[in-house]
Amino acid sequence: MNKETEKILRKRRRNLQRRTGRRIKKFTNKPVFSAVNIHYEMSDRVKAIPLGGIGAIHLMQHKLGLEKGINDNLNLLKQHRPYFESDHIFNIAYCILAGGTCLEDIEILRQEVAYMNALGATRIPDPTTAGDFLRRFENGKDLLNLMQIINTVRMRVWSKQPDKFFQRADVDIDGSITETYGECKKGMDIAYNGKWGYHPLTITLANTGEPLFIVNRPGNKPSHYGSAVWIDHTIDLLKPQFKKIVIRGDTDFSLTKNFDRWDEDCTFYFGFDAWENLIKTAESLDEKEWEPMERAPKYKVKTKPRRRKEKVKEKIVKQRKFKKIRTVCEHVAEFSYRPTKCKKTYRVVVLKKDLSVERGENDLFGDIRYFFYITNDRAASRQTVVKECNKRCDQENKIEQLKNGVYALKAPSDTLESNWAWMVIASLAWTLKAWYAMLSPGKREKRKILRMEFKKFQKVFINLPAQIVRTGRKILYRILGYNEHIRVFFRTYDFLRPMRV
Repeated sequence: MNKETEKILRKRRRNLQRRTGRRIKKFTNKPVFSAVNIHYEMSDRVKAIPLGGIGAIHLMQHKLGLEKGINDNLNLLKQHRPYFESDHIFNIAYCILAGGTCLEDIEILRQEVAYMNALGATRIPDPTTAGDFLRRFENGKDLLNLMQIINTVRMRVWSKQPDKFFQRADVDIDGSITETYGECKKGMDIAYNGKWGYHPLTITLANTGEPLFIVNRPGNKPSHYGSAVWIDHTIDLLKPQFKKIVIRGDTDFSLTKNFDRWDEDCTFYFGFDAWENLIKTAESLDEKEWEPMERAPKYKVKTKPRRRKEKVKEKIVKQRKFKKIRTVCEHVAEFSYRPTKCKKTYRVVVLKKDLSVERGENDLFGDIRYFFYITNDRAASRQTVVKECNKRCDQENKIEQLKNGVYALKAPSDTLESNWAWMVIASLAWTLKAWYAMLSPGKREKRKILRMEFKKFQKVFINLPAQIVRTGRKILYRILGYNEHIRVFFRTYDFLRPMRV
């Protein structure tokens, strides 16, 4: 960051603190929003965009070689008139970063000359052309090829991380129903919950939130359908990079016929169905083999404890005598178990929950429920195994971001493969966010951006008002706005600009 930029940032920060930190000493007789003499006019020479951060994202992917990798290895177009494969892919990904939610939102960007100038484009594909490009993905091989290209660049980003990053890779896997109201979409089917649509499988790296693989499937397929192949792809991707690979999933992914093979390459933690034989084994365990399950507090008080607010929901439940199930206590134990399709014996940790079924102020009866977890980790404590399996629940938050933040898990096209292509390309917007965070210089800023919701990332790093000045040798983004993250933005830009991979 040069001295002039540093000076401007300090000045704007002082002005902001002066305005927001000023104490109001007297009452006023008019509202704060008092502007009434407002006029509009068109600018003739100055061109600006509300998406000043898009240039940093474009610079980053170019420096990492993603554009070149796509054009060299993804051959979907016979002729480039004038668009290359990378133009179509970034056209969709940048539309998502700009706040778009569907293909039609591309049309808004096509009418913004300053936006096209900012990216050095004479024109960009329209929504119809973008939809046609999605339909060029006619089989899973093309989609696998695209994901492998992205993963190749992903490893270049990982190479910039400290050694501690490669100690362990946590992989979460889960499926999610994508509902659609269309009636002519090929590959759609009715899911277990009565919704028509698709059932994409999402495999993410929990360390950074990056989607490693997204696989579209018909809506009637179970969560584990075809997942073993993609778990193998994930292990092959991570094995050369990380010292330890951990795979986590719910009961649907306890694919026992694959356990012996996975046992050689990774550590896995899966939920396991409470079969009758397992429940009998748990009930036959001696009382001495059970130990109390200790849960960490939900949060730590960093300042002073405050008086708790009244629980309105709980009060209504008691008044109206709704049935409520409350956990009284939890205990854990373990035993060895060899699934029918396995040659090896694995460790099963069982969580016994003592529940109280209540209605209003009255306790109706007690209930005991068992939850089973199977793992090849024979060194960790029982409680650690349960907590590792519970960490998988964060995958629901990532799927929520991909579904309703990035709008990647949608079905805007008319075939299973073209909708799969949308999911992979749109999720690239989330991947670019993760890469931007991982290439940020400070540890604190890196962790903060990784944990940001996509909407906030858009607001603080992408939606930056900027004047676009084109000269003979460069495109200048002159940032006009200010927020508390601008300093991090410029520090990341200073790191990206000279970067070589």
